[in-house]
Amino acid sequence: MVVSFCGHGNVQYSDEIRESLYTIIEDLIKQGADEFLLGGYGSFDLMAAHTVKSLKEKYPHIESVLVVPYINRGFDKDLYDCSEYPPLENVPMRFAILKRNEWMVRSADVIVAYISHDWGGAAKTLSYARRKKKRIINIFEE
Repeated sequence: MVVSFCGHGNVQYSDEIRESLYTIIEDLIKQGADEFLLGGYGSFDLMAAHTVKSLKEKYPHIESVLVVPYINRGFDKDLYDCSEYPPLENVPMRFAILKRNEWMVRSADVIVAYISHDWGGAAKTLSYARRKKKRIINIFEE
């Protein structure tokens, strides 16, 4: 099972969100999740990446993948197992993040989100996931 994440870039770090992320991700691993697609932008993405990394100690078979919107972007090899560049060669740079997010949604079975309002890129991504009838877990609504 493949899991992707979607959240506002300015989510305030809290123990409550961290604990929710940990519980949700661990439950998904127990249900068969083994690949986690991460965007690498903003505070929610960073919280998700750190949570997956901490769970990797307990579940070494899981994989943390940074999905990059630009081909020349490096990645933190301590935080992610690898990076992937989706087929975005013909996408104008100003649309690369949007198209990368849509690719992540299409590639995932489950979307773990933290969406508190209905504007911005994360909200658009969540709307796209709903249209694609993906299983969505929005921590904000939990």
